[in-house]
Amino acid sequence: MFRILRGILPGVVLSAALPALAASGHGGAPSTDAPAIFVNQLGFLPEATKAAVVEGAAAGTRFEVVRETDGSVVLEGELPAPATWPASGRPAAAVDLGALRAPGRYRLRVQGRESDPFPVAAGVYDALADAALKGYYFSRSGTALAPAHAGRHARAAGHPDTEVEVHPSAASATRPAGSVISAPGGWYDAGDYNKYVVNSGITTHTLLAAWEDFPEWFRDRELGIPESGNGVPDLLDEAWWNLRWMLAMQDPHDGGVYHKLTNLRFDPIVMPDQAHERRYVVQKSTAAALDLAAVMAQAARVYGPFDAQFPGLAARMRAAAERAWEWAQAHPDVLYRQPADVFTGAYGDAKLDDEFAWAAAELFVLTGEARYLQAFERHAAPPGVPSWADVGALAWTTLARHRARLPDDAWRTRVVEAVTGLAGALVARAQASPWRLAMQSEDFVWGSSAQALNQGFVMVQGYRLTGDRALLDAAQSQLDYVLGRNPLGVSFVTGHGLRTPRNIHHRPSQADGIDDPVPGLLSGGPNPRQQDLRDCEGVAYPSSLPALSWIDHECSYASNEVAINWNAPLVYMAAAIPALTAR
Repeated sequence: MFRILRGILPGVVLSAALPALAASGHGGAPSTDAPAIFVNQLGFLPEATKAAVVEGAAAGTRFEVVRETDGSVVLEGELPAPATWPASGRPAAAVDLGALRAPGRYRLRVQGRESDPFPVAAGVYDALADAALKGYYFSRSGTALAPAHAGRHARAAGHPDTEVEVHPSAASATRPAGSVISAPGGWYDAGDYNKYVVNSGITTHTLLAAWEDFPEWFRDRELGIPESGNGVPDLLDEAWWNLRWMLAMQDPHDGGVYHKLTNLRFDPIVMPDQAHERRYVVQKSTAAALDLAAVMAQAARVYGPFDAQFPGLAARMRAAAERAWEWAQAHPDVLYRQPADVFTGAYGDAKLDDEFAWAAAELFVLTGEARYLQAFERHAAPPGVPSWADVGALAWTTLARHRARLPDDAWRTRVVEAVTGLAGALVARAQASPWRLAMQSEDFVWGSSAQALNQGFVMVQGYRLTGDRALLDAAQSQLDYVLGRNPLGVSFVTGHGLRTPRNIHHRPSQADGIDDPVPGLLSGGPNPRQQDLRDCEGVAYPSSLPALSWIDHECSYASNEVAINWNAPLVYMAAAIPALTAR
């Protein structure tokens, strides 16, 4: 229950660089003398749904929203009954602030305690979207980052990857072990300096999906990267940096694709130019071939209209996709097996039907050939929330995005129902949650922040198909979680929020001598499995409860690392919410 009070005037959106307020929920137990209040620290668009979460207050407790400029009360009401979220083990209640639409800067007050200040204004996520996308520029391999583009995070070039050895696991008659190939470019995968085709697959697809879904939103956004102003949207310029590396990972002799380009062991905590270990391409795999086939088929569509800037690229990408698909047909079960002398990330995947379905869907949309739709039919399963290890949903969302290409209404109905069914199930979970989140205890895995955003990605797909506002509102709530409306009271994006990760597991941020980490990077988030305990000896997690199991420490690769596949849904969601809410 609430009522709006008169006298709301437009306010000024101030910098988010404000002192942290008295703590609310950073440890395992909340304060017992006053409620803890959690909000999206970047604020809300005027027409968006808005919610805060309050812990430690009984049903019927009065709340007020006060305008920061003069302290006047502009909205008031009563808290609903709290409920315990198993992921945090604490009772909480969501407060609906959707009626607050006038631009300004506000705080929520409950029993004398106030929330962080939060703005209501147009453009509150613009800087976030730009920074999340520019995070890929800061992750570029093989190039110097100049001060004109990188500011104080400028650095020398490292890992040119123009002389990479073929590892014995990847040897062939035409490229025997020890052969030297060139595979420059690409993005460093995560906190390490290696590059993995499988993880690049879902990453690049999500960025290109953001372009396909919201081209007008991205068309004129310039990030201050070297290519800015060249007549190509910066999102596509940045994606091309990685696509060109992926193309180089395909063996031109047979169409197979190397699983990764890596050292034998992880580099020490040094800057890229100080890392000098020998680099290898390691084993071809069916998963890598299918991920490349899917992404190149999608990219061939996306870059086709830019042939003047990228002459012949779309045709080259189509050819690469088709050759990778044919290799996978001839080698349908080549799983990645980590060689005994390689100790970097595996990205191993023993289930390949999802990759086959995804690649088939992308190739069908590109070519219109019935054989690819038939292959999709053979391999497709009901969609789940996408991740690097389960890309089946990407097949369904691609077909939904391009459903006019499907042969008949029966197919279109089937695809729409699959996507909206998953989106609806996630929304139902969110509506039953005291935090209004689809996240459940089992969703707090390595990269749980991205899991929340990928759930939001599915909700957005459902909204685009149906126009059901409940789906968009639920997607907003998933973004709110990442930006501070969580039991830790932390915005998980470096440099964006009142309390943000300062000590991410990320070699450049650890080794550059700068106090602030590289901005715009998404921390992995709470992970109760705590796989880094041995390496974090002496640094205690505050709790083993799923939503509280996070530490802002460089040692914590299980909860505070960054990764390219995690930033991609952040880019998508930071664009989708304003692009769709403004309609």
